[in-house]
Amino acid sequence: GLLQYPNFLETVTQIIPMYALRAVGGTLFIIGAAIGSYNIYKTSRQGSLEAAEVDEAQAIINPAEGHKESWHRRLESRPLQMTALVLVVILIGGVVEYVPTALVKSNVPTIASVKPYTPLEIEGRDIYIAEGCNNCHSQMIRPFRSETERYGEYSKAGEFVYDHPFLWGSKRTGPDLHRIGGKYPDSWHVRHMYDPTSTSPGSIMPAYTWLFTQDMDKETIPNRISALRSVGVPYVEGYEDIAIRDMEAQAEAITQGLKENGFDQIDGIQITSDKEIIAIIAYMQRLGIDIKGEENPWEALPSSDRIQANFKPQQED
Repeated sequence: GLLQYPNFLETVTQIIPMYALRAVGGTLFIIGAAIGSYNIYKTSRQGSLEAAEVDEAQAIINPAEGHKESWHRRLESRPLQMTALVLVVILIGGVVEYVPTALVKSNVPTIASVKPYTPLEIEGRDIYIAEGCNNCHSQMIRPFRSETERYGEYSKAGEFVYDHPFLWGSKRTGPDLHRIGGKYPDSWHVRHMYDPTSTSPGSIMPAYTWLFTQDMDKETIPNRISALRSVGVPYVEGYEDIAIRDMEAQAEAITQGLKENGFDQIDGIQITSDKEIIAIIAYMQRLGIDIKGEENPWEALPSSDRIQANFKPQQED
């Protein structure tokens, strides 16, 4: 069979009435919570404290025999020792599970064609996270026909080996973006971020016009490169010293491409190579393309030779 709604946006427009219904349900919940709080307040104001009655009753446990729980009583009487012993047991269990996985490199599924992000793509990814894009878009195509028909080839574990943090997501207010790279030209992303409905009629995505006026954060890129290297991303030692040069070169190439296609400005706003929109475009165009092995995003950068020598991942089985 075929998908009833092959375009994700078509599913969104169909369930818009459900958003209104959810808003009504949420409003009823808030009203109920307010009424409950008011009820508690009024009850506490009108009530009066009554002293507890003390009565005598026959002992359930024979005093001569005792509770027969001396060992448990000893544990309860030593909370610090009990906490320490529990912690030791938990740590032992954690070490037993983690150490073998960490020591055996073959446990990390890597794919030869998958490379780390370029500095500009790192900046774009951080902007993507900061703007909350991952709250509405997933980056994990499941191995179901309904998913692959709509988004493309299903996601492989080795494609995320350099993602820190991973952005698989658990909610799709918008479509999955793991195969968005190369699907549309850079100019499409410019239009989409400035006015989503210009490219996707009926879209409920907000416009991100400030990305066209805010400058990228270049100064912290060296620190971010170092941080990623510390968690296993194979950037060569000292690359942070020249990362900004690569970042600017890639940004200039994207900006020049937009200019050649008549997108050097939008609504009078000049699109320059230092704006956040350029970094977002770089990141979007990188998503999901490494698995194809058709192009290497590092080849066009000034430091390509220095970086490539360090990329030696194992082929995924």
